[in-house]
Amino acid sequence: MNTKREQVFVWSRKIRLFHWINVICISLLIILGVIILNSKLIGVSIDGKVLLKTIHVLIGYVFAINLIIRITVGFIGTAHERWSKTLPFYKGFKTALVNFMQGKKATYKGHNPAGKLMVFALLFLMTVQMISGLVIAGTDLYYPPLGQYFAQTIAIDKDKANEIKPYSKENVDEVAYKEMRDIRKPFITAHVYAFYGLIFLIPLHIIGVIVAERRERSALVSSMVNGYKYLPKTNDTDD
Repeated sequence: MNTKREQVFVWSRKIRLFHWINVICISLLIILGVIILNSKLIGVSIDGKVLLKTIHVLIGYVFAINLIIRITVGFIGTAHERWSKTLPFYKGFKTALVNFMQGKKATYKGHNPAGKLMVFALLFLMTVQMISGLVIAGTDLYYPPLGQYFAQTIAIDKDKANEIKPYSKENVDEVAYKEMRDIRKPFITAHVYAFYGLIFLIPLHIIGVIVAERRERSALVSSMVNGYKYLPKTNDTDD
């Protein structure tokens, strides 16, 4: 069997930028999220909590824009930017997964079948985080895109709704405020559970990358920096 390898371009600049921006944003959001969740325990003041949440939301905007761009590129991009090459929704995936688990195929040009499942799981949780986070930002800090709408629903004087401040009761109808907080409860629950899901999956993703690199020896880690994998000069590679 020919074991010589060749340099093959796989990951476009758009994919690599998405990946590393995503890594930075999620890391910062997790750190801030842990602090916010434990703010009472560590004695963070109300002003301090508002500041932490503001930073969290601003980073969340970068995370959301990055994710929306990636979702869009998945539909209109080329090669391994497309969802058809990235997600586990294609004819024959089950067979490909079984072959992978049995070690029948050693090298993959893009993600291996287990990697595609992980990508789908991570994207799903990140999408939940994005949607729920935007709702929470609107009901907590009255930030865009929903903040003005929620501020209007709870304002006594609608003309001064934009002056409503987080954790302030000035110009706030208490009944409407309680109704708004009830609306946000399922989004809070989704946000927290998706957070725990990411905490669980991210280490598995890292372990999976290490295992795949040892198994495939295709420069998997560096390919997310320079875009190139090193694949055998045979036909024994899958997309």
